[in-house]
Amino acid sequence: MRRLKKSARRFLIISCIVWLCAILASTAWATFSFIKAQDVSTDMKTHQNSPPKINILSHQGKTRSRAPEPTTMALFGSGLLGMIVNFVRKAYDRVKRTFDIVASIMALIISFPLCLLIAVLIKLTSRGPVFFKQARVGKDGHVFEMYKFRTMRVDAEKETGPVWATQDDHRLIPIGPFIRKSHIDEFPQFINVLKGEMSIIGPRPERPFFVAKLVQEIPDYTKRLSVKPGITGLAQVWHKYDETIEDVKKKVKYDLLYIRKVCLWTDLMIMLRTIRVVFTGEGAR
Repeated sequence: MRRLKKSARRFLIISCIVWLCAILASTAWATFSFIKAQDVSTDMKTHQNSPPKINILSHQGKTRSRAPEPTTMALFGSGLLGMIVNFVRKAYDRVKRTFDIVASIMALIISFPLCLLIAVLIKLTSRGPVFFKQARVGKDGHVFEMYKFRTMRVDAEKETGPVWATQDDHRLIPIGPFIRKSHIDEFPQFINVLKGEMSIIGPRPERPFFVAKLVQEIPDYTKRLSVKPGITGLAQVWHKYDETIEDVKKKVKYDLLYIRKVCLWTDLMIMLRTIRVVFTGEGAR
């Protein structure tokens, strides 16, 4: 009898766990969406057409009570699922911030020897500071200073003014091409993440000079400022560096697509793609 009772308890516990996992899995599947690069080619403008009017016909006479229809039950279930999904999405920001802090601390600790070596090489091969600070536009238009390893000579834009990076950039220091190709110059931005100015994943922050110009030329550009900028993002793993206004327009489409489908699953896919980009040097300038 005791063995039978223990077996019954185990069966009940396992059944509860299975049901709980099924609920969480269905919620996660409804919440987490996968982004594909070809999604950018689709029309991203929302339709503003008003929904068709529904004529409700009143019936005379007494109405008879009847059991709920299957569609009513389905709507009720979807409403309950929607509440769970809404709760998960609200928790997303907290989960992402926690991940940003933990991952940034780990990344800074693991990469410290490499960063120290890069700092020494920069000092030995060029004149000027190791780190480079540059004003960037973050969430809601907030301007902050973004940190990078210096890859260009001092006062590189003194004669040209702000310009986009190009391939075989003559302004680079001797070790600059390697640092950019391997994306090591982005490592100091984990400090920006710890300060809460950036996230690990999100649209890349742009310089105020270019933002003021791009807002006038690209519709919906300001929408990419509704989330924290990131060290890496959908545009960075699927598109090259900006060289022309057309490159920026395509990058904005990627950014807006990410904002629409932002979730943990999307962030995971971007992280995996980023690892490949770092090791292969795809899109580097």
